[in-house]
Amino acid sequence: VQLVESGGGLVQAGGSLRLSCVGSGVLFENYNVGWFRQAPGKEREGVTCFSNSDGHKHYADSVKGRFTISSDNIRDIVYLQMNNLEPDDSAVYYCAAGLCDPYSGSYYYVGGFWGQGTQVTVSS
Repeated sequence: VQLVESGGGLVQAGGSLRLSCVGSGVLFENYNVGWFRQAPGKEREGVTCFSNSDGHKHYADSVKGRFTISSDNIRDIVYLQMNNLEPDDSAVYYCAAGLCDPYSGSYYYVGGFWGQGTQVTVSS
């Protein structure tokens, strides 16, 4: 199983980025998929989670209204559209499968699959 993220980079505050996560050896349709992030000196936190069974989504309060998660199950790709980015959004962003529950808004750190991460830097 391999998850590979792309799309990170440097952007000014107020700008947008779209992250992609391509899965191999895993069928996203069988898992809840999500994005986590980890800023320097901080713990990894759950950002958003998506249920492939019914499309239910959960967003952390800090990103509601700005970030959108979507999934292409045919190609096993998960996207994170990030708009109106803020400096506090700067972090390494990780794609994950089987590590969240969009109904309870719970995020887990063991028992699923992780990508290697992609850096997002937002300048003020």
